Amino acid sequence: MKKYKNIAFASLLMLLVWSCSDNDFLNVDSRERIEAQDSEENYTPEQFLTGVYGMFTDWDYAFSFLAVTEIISDNADKGSSPGDTGADKNLFDELTFTSTAGSLSAMWSRWYKTIGRATQSIEYTKNYGLTDETYKNRLIGEAKFLRAICYFWLVRGWGDVPLQHVNAAERAPKEEVYAFIEQDLKDAMAVLPNSYSESDLGRATKGAAQGLLSKVYLYEKKWQDAYDAANEVITSPAYGYELLDDYSMIWRVEGENSSESLFEFQARGDSPAHGIQQYSQTQGARGTTGWGWGFNTPSENLLKAFNDEGDVIRRDATIMFRNSVLYDGYQLGNTENPMYNYKAYSSKNKGAGDTDKNIRYLRLGEIYLIKAEAANELGQTTQALGALNEVRRRVDLPDVTTTNKDELRKAIWKERRLELAFEHDRWFDLIRTGQAKDAMTANGKNFVVGKHELFPIPNQQKIDTPDMTQNPGWN
Repeated sequence: MKKYKNIAFASLLMLLVWSCSDNDFLNVDSRERIEAQDSEENYTPEQFLTGVYGMFTDWDYAFSFLAVTEIISDNADKGSSPGDTGADKNLFDELTFTSTAGSLSAMWSRWYKTIGRATQSIEYTKNYGLTDETYKNRLIGEAKFLRAICYFWLVRGWGDVPLQHVNAAERAPKEEVYAFIEQDLKDAMAVLPNSYSESDLGRATKGAAQGLLSKVYLYEKKWQDAYDAANEVITSPAYGYELLDDYSMIWRVEGENSSESLFEFQARGDSPAHGIQQYSQTQGARGTTGWGWGFNTPSENLLKAFNDEGDVIRRDATIMFRNSVLYDGYQLGNTENPMYNYKAYSSKNKGAGDTDKNIRYLRLGEIYLIKAEAANELGQTTQALGALNEVRRRVDLPDVTTTNKDELRKAIWKERRLELAFEHDRWFDLIRTGQAKDAMTANGKNFVVGKHELFPIPNQQKIDTPDMTQNPGWN
């Protein structure tokens, strides 16, 4: 098994940066500001930064994260037993959640705490006295990349959100938030390496920053910028990214940190390293032959989308069916739910609390589709078709041939759903593309235009900062 000695520091994370007060989501408590003299040990900037990476292995990513990215969408149902609400997962499944929903509060808090710690990491590194400027700048670039990830989730979910370093109680216009994200990623690109040695696999690279920047541009409808950034990621020999030949291998141990991977949240379940808490367990098959809680199950709507396209390869790599034999020979019997998320399956650890399952955050397959969508909006049909069909050929689907801009746009959107199902972007894609009302209606859910495009500011945040404005349609 590969070792990631500089990423797997869960116990160190707890020593470095203890949790913020649950009653103050935006502000990082001053007690968390780590100075060398505050501890008997002199933690290095790299160790401090590793604690920021560790924020992405928290329990929130195993449960609350599922609610606000997948269960809420037409890709997934709540799953589990009918009477098990998962605290509030049923509310997201039914689109009846409110500002008091715990999953919203958890992720809002998680992302702002991570932003705060990334900012502290930057300041700590600047002031530590490192003499190797290249090394120092790399650590700062990594922290800026991680900060950008969190702001990107926040701005997509809530629109206008506070920029923590400016004003923790006042929402900045989303355009300013996007500009800050862009700058963080450009700064990261300027100092991050193209690759790392084996011991440092999993750290942010220049390619990861540029790939995420292309996605940010896509959400801003900056089509030329999105195209240029995506195309550079795809074609640059310095990056060396390649699609894996076998789509199903992406989510197996052999596919971790592969040639297709731009960035993954690293997870090692071996003591003393701390893996992503229960990510595989919460989504694992439920029943006598299962090992998990059975949440976040594929919807009949998603299954139909795969079948209508004749997309057998991606369907069978995405959906785990009851009474089937899994790729490792495991016999899955008559489980409680008919389908489960195969992409969350951990062959080694199954229902272990700390999994060895990396979450694939950004990969080359999506970059091709970003290029395709941007090219189509720019009227570059040949380039759009080329990028789209590169993704389709891998899974033995026929080429799309339409040159009609509207038809090709819909084909690319559909491809994003099938290619990226259960990779935690479907809801944001539906909102971004204006498909949410029709898609959720087709899935039997009541999407309220003018309300559900944005999440409500969490109730606890409103209590802490009563002057903070609420999003339309929410109390």
